[in-house]
Amino acid sequence: MQLGAFSISLTVKDIAASAAFYEKLGFTSFGGDITQNWLILKNGETVIGLFQGMFEKNMLTFNPGWNQNAEAVDSFTDVRELQRELKGKDVEFVAEADESTTGPASFMVVDPDGNPVLVDQHV
Repeated sequence: MQLGAFSISLTVKDIAASAAFYEKLGFTSFGGDITQNWLILKNGETVIGLFQGMFEKNMLTFNPGWNQNAEAVDSFTDVRELQRELKGKDVEFVAEADESTTGPASFMVVDPDGNPVLVDQHV
């Protein structure tokens, strides 16, 4: 199962303070809008998202259809196909993609320890 590009989405209390901290660790701004309380940072192939006031918990994020540079890839497994495969393995969903649509969609599952896992397709 190929889930696409991986990042960790961090819920932060002060996005400016968090951005400054991760910049000290060598991360640079890659996307997002700090005035809207979200920012994507990158260090090499490692991607983190900082989100203030948007999520309750940190979460693992996968982006089918993207590489680690948020560029569309030619071949990928659509989020709806991934969802059907996981349903066949009796995975429980917190939120589901609408299988009657195409293009961007997402679903969310929670691991046994309560960690949210978001599969978020942008293409």
